[in-house]
Amino acid sequence: MMRKLTTAALLLSAVMSNYVHAGVVMGGTRVIYPQGKREVSFSVTNMEKQTPYLIQSWIENFDSKNTQTAPFVVTPPLFRLDPEQKNVLRISYIGTPLPADRESVFWLNVKNIAPARKENSNKLQINVKSKFKIFFRPQGLKGEPALAYKQLTFSCDGNRLTAHNPTPYFISFYQVKVAASAIKEPGMIAPFSDRRWNTACGGAVSWQAINDFGGLTRVATQS
Repeated sequence: MMRKLTTAALLLSAVMSNYVHAGVVMGGTRVIYPQGKREVSFSVTNMEKQTPYLIQSWIENFDSKNTQTAPFVVTPPLFRLDPEQKNVLRISYIGTPLPADRESVFWLNVKNIAPARKENSNKLQINVKSKFKIFFRPQGLKGEPALAYKQLTFSCDGNRLTAHNPTPYFISFYQVKVAASAIKEPGMIAPFSDRRWNTACGGAVSWQAINDFGGLTRVATQS
């Protein structure tokens, strides 16, 4: 009996290991582009042992209503990524003027296209599209981006909670709680702006943000 359980555990471990390591893995969860840099890199790795992928990438405006061309190019825009191989996307700013007193944000899109294969006489092609934020950071902005989340202030008006961001940095929330109640999908707050949520107010507000490296900040609290 013990031998059967051990065998089952090993099989489960192998399956989970293949699941975790399979597919295409990106080299981060966001891109910080400091003004003045010629380019920044974003790695793409194929963890599969047999399956190649076609990788397509492009950059677009964060606001889908903005139809202007995003001021970045990514190379190579399309390439084959063989099994257990790694390539690097190079993102370059082409110089279109952007606000100098605050960050700007854009989307990096990466699509993984698996080869078509026959299963039960039907062709199956798997496409996975991922989106990553690109933060363009002008030179000379005041304050430390890693500490910007601590400068947020919160206020309540009835059943509406308002966050105010007095800094030139975007702050991506990991969580926002009022007392013990967490706000679902708190999102991101833009520089020098407010963000509001409809929620019952009362008690201390606590929050965590996502830093430049995709990690979490410490919890900040306002009574």
